[in-house]
Amino acid sequence: MRIAVGSDHAGYCLKAAIAEAVESWGYEVVDLGSNPGEMGVDYPDYARAVAQAVARGETDRGILICGTGLGVSITANKVPGIRAALCHETYTARMSRSHNNANVLCMGGWVIGVGVATDIAQVWLETPFSGVDRHQRRIDKIHALESEARHGGE
Repeated sequence: MRIAVGSDHAGYCLKAAIAEAVESWGYEVVDLGSNPGEMGVDYPDYARAVAQAVARGETDRGILICGTGLGVSITANKVPGIRAALCHETYTARMSRSHNNANVLCMGGWVIGVGVATDIAQVWLETPFSGVDRHQRRIDKIHALESEARHGGE
């Protein structure tokens, strides 16, 4: 499985640690930035790059990190086909995959440490979508809403 990772300067250190862990678990990591020493970069640029890589099928899933995780989650969810989940503990990580089939994980580098973030990422990567009809029906409604928004309908 290919995992795109991205962060702004506030999330860089956590992103680097998560990318290393993800690779150690046997996943291929595609690092879309930021890079060491870059300061004052804008989280929407990295969130867009990761979300688009996932939406286009260039990677299977994505992991995004900024200071709080809020900015990257808001941005990633603007890309059609993306279901980005902001998770700061393992329960929501598991549920975001099992119930929502989230394809982008967002975390905050100022909010959680490396140990917790690593546990979250592992749970999130290992949890499959349940495929239960009611959950798929709800995801289909999200896709319909995205389609309506793209076409100016209500």
